[in-house]
Amino acid sequence: MKGVIIHGGHGTRLRPLTHTGPKQLIPIANKPISQYALENLRDSGIIDIAIVVGDVYPEKVKEYYGDGSKFGVKITYVHQDQPRGIAHAVGLCEEFIGVEPFVVYLGDNLLKGGIAKFVESFERADFNAMVLLCKVKNPERFGVAKFDSSGNLVQLIEKPKQPPSNYALTGIYFFRPVIFDAIRQLKPSGRGELEITEAIQLLLEKSPPVHHQFVEGWWKDTGTHEDILDANRLVLDDLKPEIIGEVEGDESIQGRVFVDEGAHIKRGATIRGPAAIGKKALIEVGVYIGPYTSIGNGVKVKRGEIENSIIMDDSLVDVNEKITDSIIGSESEITSGKPGRPKGRTFIVGDRSRMVL
Repeated sequence: MKGVIIHGGHGTRLRPLTHTGPKQLIPIANKPISQYALENLRDSGIIDIAIVVGDVYPEKVKEYYGDGSKFGVKITYVHQDQPRGIAHAVGLCEEFIGVEPFVVYLGDNLLKGGIAKFVESFERADFNAMVLLCKVKNPERFGVAKFDSSGNLVQLIEKPKQPPSNYALTGIYFFRPVIFDAIRQLKPSGRGELEITEAIQLLLEKSPPVHHQFVEGWWKDTGTHEDILDANRLVLDDLKPEIIGEVEGDESIQGRVFVDEGAHIKRGATIRGPAAIGKKALIEVGVYIGPYTSIGNGVKVKRGEIENSIIMDDSLVDVNEKITDSIIGSESEITSGKPGRPKGRTFIVGDRSRMVL
């Protein structure tokens, strides 16, 4: 089997974070969101992977993933000139796929437990397509499954105002090349896109049928700032604690904490897990890093308290404040000079920003 990771879209709901890079490279627990998709494919035995890049800094995607060799895969890049829908992005991969079955994985989706068992199931079966479904509280945000009285999948509806069920498409699809014939029959939807749900609907009317399976554990679509922080919490909840970098005092680490290579935790700092500290990060005396916080590579935290937040690479935090529920873009500076009791603040700050409190 081959794999396709969709890495396009403008990520308008995630601005300002997406003014300087694609949404799929936003880090969750110090790893780009789309890297989880790539590793899921690789760990399922799929090493020949196409990444469909859009017009939002595609060079950053290519710079990070390269030819895939450092991740144990082989990557082919396919360019989509502008967002024309998931089905359009899949259609661009027809030459890459050839006659093989394949998996499409939206690069801004996270799934606990990976997809290995689903890959094995699809390889054994003769279905034209298989979709993974997850029960959600807000199905109107997604493509939604409709079932008949016997529990058979009969329809997929994109973002319905009145959802026929609470089961959403997870953004992970299994196809055989017949899907390309279906895509060629599509016309742009009201959103101006070629909808993958409509392509699958055409396959539902054929034989063999479209199969579906329900995911266990959690699935997360990271379309908003709140989704990003929620995904960070979910991933950190499964964190395996490990100290690779330097921690001056054993009392500085409380709970499940990962400290990466070259990081330095000064004596008198407190890191309360689950939390992740990136490569060559520096945490100074008196700093408090609270639960569900990811500190990126090269970050310096000289003063302050941080909880339930993501601080991206090479940023500086030097505040007499408590920062909570925040996402701070890379190479940013958050500083203050006023003494006094810390106050809680929340930020969504894009890359290379500077704020003085």
